[in-house]
Amino acid sequence: MLKLEARPEASKFWSTASPLLALCLTVGVGVALFMALGKDPVRGLQMFFWEPIKSAYALGELMVKATPLLVIALGLGVCYRSNVWNIGAEGQFVMGAVAAGGVALLADASSGRWIVVAIVLAGVLGGMAWAGLVALLRDRFNANEILVSLMLVYVADMVLSYLVYGPWKDPAGYNFPQSKTFAAVTQIPRLMSGSRVSIGLLVALAGVALMWVFLFRTRAGFAQQVGGLAPAAARYAGFSSRKALWVALLVSGGAAGLAGALEVAGPIGQLTPYVPAGYGFAAIIVAYVGRLHPVGMVFSAVLMSMFYIGGELAQSRMGLPKSITGVFQGLLLFSLLACDTLVAFRLRWPKGA
Repeated sequence: MLKLEARPEASKFWSTASPLLALCLTVGVGVALFMALGKDPVRGLQMFFWEPIKSAYALGELMVKATPLLVIALGLGVCYRSNVWNIGAEGQFVMGAVAAGGVALLADASSGRWIVVAIVLAGVLGGMAWAGLVALLRDRFNANEILVSLMLVYVADMVLSYLVYGPWKDPAGYNFPQSKTFAAVTQIPRLMSGSRVSIGLLVALAGVALMWVFLFRTRAGFAQQVGGLAPAAARYAGFSSRKALWVALLVSGGAAGLAGALEVAGPIGQLTPYVPAGYGFAAIIVAYVGRLHPVGMVFSAVLMSMFYIGGELAQSRMGLPKSITGVFQGLLLFSLLACDTLVAFRLRWPKGA
């Protein structure tokens, strides 16, 4: 029988290049999948890797998808480097959208553009509050943050459904479960006319710079990472593990809530049951494919948004099921985990086998 044996030293080259190898493996399995389904693999790959970048409009839509993925992944990167496993960014995204939508619904003819700032802040606070529940239960009762954060995703979905089916339902919406369309004054400013790309893209890129400075150029960021890698050493150095827990979850929750606010006050323009788009779960893959580095996450967010758009195009133009997007995302994560395992370990035949 084969067994895994730890390598004396992991290859520095493959530690960095394994995401590229994982992408190649994903493409290879994707080709086989298209062939098994009786579809042209060249056209299938074109849907995923050429159509999303072939025009200025397509690139704009790519950035629309990449923005929330990048914002959420940046927050999760802080969590995972701190050894805090927040799996519930989707719920924090939804609660940020709910809080932002509640402020947007207050707008009337007398509201000024300042309300956009209030909407964004409400989204950040909504996400932080939802992540704060996870931090509180972990801090006071030692509850597992993986289970708590994941279960709170479903609670957030129920809160959203209650509001759009109940008190926030649009009375002139022909009984559809949705809020009123937000006033134009609440719209997140767009970067250019004729495109749905908003200033949220600039916010995301600014977040990349801020996160890089925080993680690699500040004492607080160093404390977060030491606490994740070596808790005993962190305690010896005087770093508070309790503070690291709260900082990690509040930062990741605030980032997810910000992404929710940018979505509902941007491309969506109202609250509907379809606000949960899976961005919070996909951002976990974005964070790991990007090697938990802010710059790496930029490229992985673009790649993941290509999977989203490619899946939609494959569904409409090739008759493939909607789940094809999730299949590619799962293949990428599985391939990355396999590559990372073989970077740190090697397969050996035991003597006498």
